[in-house]
Amino acid sequence: MPLRPTYPLATRRLRLRPLGEGDLDALLDYHSSPEVHRYLPMGPMDATIVLERLTTGPWSWTTLEDQGDAIVLGVETIDTGELVGDVMLAWTSATQQCGEIGYVFNPRHEGRGFATEATNELLRLGFHELGLHRVIARVVAGNTPSLALAARLGMRREAHLVQSWGHDGGWVDEIHLAILSSEWEARNE
Repeated sequence: MPLRPTYPLATRRLRLRPLGEGDLDALLDYHSSPEVHRYLPMGPMDATIVLERLTTGPWSWTTLEDQGDAIVLGVETIDTGELVGDVMLAWTSATQQCGEIGYVFNPRHEGRGFATEATNELLRLGFHELGLHRVIARVVAGNTPSLALAARLGMRREAHLVQSWGHDGGWVDEIHLAILSSEWEARNE
C-alpha cells in the first residue's frame, strides 16, 4: 500500500516535513561536516550535492509508492522553526512488510531528545500508515550515540557484520538492529 503522508507530521516539540531549497544552508551546516559523515555511507557534501539531492535526488521524494522507495524528512523545532536534522524511512520489502530507518542530526542539538522523538514518529508512520511488520536500522559499529538511540527506540541488535562495507579507504563493521510492529506498539501504549 503506498504511503502519501499529510505534512507536516507533528510531535510534541517537532515537525517532520519534506525538505526544500530553503533548507540548503541548514543542511550544509551539518552535512558538510566530516565528523557527522564519518559514520555515513557517503562523504561530506558541498552545496552542489545538497542542492541536487533537494531538487531531483532522494531528498525531493515525499511518498513511498513501491518497495525500494525512501523519503527523507527535515526535522524542525516547533518553537523556533530551526532545522535540527533529517530522518529517512525506506520501504525495503512489500512482501515481507519491511522497512528501514536512518537519521542524521546537527551535533549542535545533541542531548535534547530530538533524534529519539523524531525517529519514534518515523516508526509510527511506518507501522501505522505504511503497515510495516518490521523496521531495521543499520549502524556503523563504532557509532555509540546512534546505537544508543536505536536502543532507546526499543530496537534490538540482530547482527554484527564484520567489515561489511568500504569507507574512507578502509572497511567498517555494521550492526543491524530491528523492531517489530507489536514491540513498538507495546512500548507506545
